[in-house]
Amino acid sequence: MRFERAVRIGDLAGLRATVMGLGLHGGGAASARFLASRGARVTVTDLKPEEDLRSSLADLEDLPLRLALGRHEREDFLDADVVIKNPGVPSDSPFLELSRARGIPIETDISLFLRFAGNPILAVTGTKGKSTTASAVHHVLKDQRPGSRLGGNITVSPLTFLEKLEAEAPVVLELSSWQLGDLRDTGLLAPKISLVTVLLPDHMNRYSGMEEYVEDKKVIFRDQGRSDAAIFNADDTLQRGFPEETRAKAYTFSSTRLPDGLEGAWLEGGGGRCRIHGGESLILREPLRLLGEHNRMNLLAAGLALALYDVPPEAVAEGLSDFGGVEHRLELFTEIGGIRFYNDSTATIPHATVRAVRSVPPPVHLIAGGTDKNIDFSPLREILRVPRSIALLEGSGTEKMFALFDEMSVSYGGPFDRLEAAVDFALEHASAGSSVLFSPGCTSFGMFQNEFERGRRFKEAVLARVGGEPRS
Repeated sequence: MRFERAVRIGDLAGLRATVMGLGLHGGGAASARFLASRGARVTVTDLKPEEDLRSSLADLEDLPLRLALGRHEREDFLDADVVIKNPGVPSDSPFLELSRARGIPIETDISLFLRFAGNPILAVTGTKGKSTTASAVHHVLKDQRPGSRLGGNITVSPLTFLEKLEAEAPVVLELSSWQLGDLRDTGLLAPKISLVTVLLPDHMNRYSGMEEYVEDKKVIFRDQGRSDAAIFNADDTLQRGFPEETRAKAYTFSSTRLPDGLEGAWLEGGGGRCRIHGGESLILREPLRLLGEHNRMNLLAAGLALALYDVPPEAVAEGLSDFGGVEHRLELFTEIGGIRFYNDSTATIPHATVRAVRSVPPPVHLIAGGTDKNIDFSPLREILRVPRSIALLEGSGTEKMFALFDEMSVSYGGPFDRLEAAVDFALEHASAGSSVLFSPGCTSFGMFQNEFERGRRFKEAVLARVGGEPRS
């Protein structure tokens, strides 16, 4: 049976499926399990060798899979009924071109989910803040709409909970630019509510420029209908024209009060208000557990999405006040000897490091550096003189930073080839009342498998040196 005719999950039996890119974030493994457990004949292929994929392979040991690791084979892309690509695989891969030439459909774990799930979707994207915003939406929603789920780029493939979904239970999807780009022209993504946090230069080693990157982000609202809602950041100049490019009803959120008659949300005092359906209400109130003005904006956007999904304003405000954030994202994971330790490993662009330095209590001891994504590091000028000490990890991104440090006569430690050495440097300079902030401003590749392993390694290094336990 051809894949296009598989309109029910049960129709997948016997299909020849190639999963391209097992990866370490769960999407490849979830696709392989989903297909193989429903009778498809699955081949998993990845350019990484088996030893680099142990954690993902461990989840698949009970399944009858064919593995082609450390290589790709032409036949796996010519003889398949469907190819499932990892978002990290470039769409112009010559192996994918082989499949396209044969008319073989190319899917992702997200597209598979959307083909088989009829649940209402709340979709969130952006360069920074999308994980925090999506998680905050789900944090409140799960108490108001039992059975709601969270998945996507947040390392939980929605395929893992597809068949457990209750009818009409809402699903919050965090979507990266790569995931959205893979959904272009499929007509599969038509969320009830779409939300764009903020757009900043990122992945410029993958895109030709910001215009191409932004075009992928726009996929989140392209196929929405007139009864749907699209939420945009009024403070982000790159989103100014977005409301005219969607059929959905547009709402905006802003750091300042919106003009009368414009529907959306804004920060006010220590909280935030929204104006929708002809009325105003408080949706964000102090105290908040998250640090930083950028996180207040993330929570404001989440509150607007929840209000538009008919969650009562009081429940929105109460739930967001209780939201404690997401691991590896400006995470205060322990405080020992009066020193606060923040894990901000998902800060993979310099703008994120700037926000982190401005958010944590001073004095700050910064650990940064890593691999370059063809990004301009000049935004770091704003904060380089703020930290009391700076430790740098080695990497191609760090090498680009050196000119800034020399220009501003800012001293630093390193570059270190081990994270543990950078932690030691920070601890030599930190004292009671200070903050040790791990906010790299670069990607993790070279020294770590990904930013999540990088964050875990940082926490392990700190606890091994100062003792204590992570905060609950």
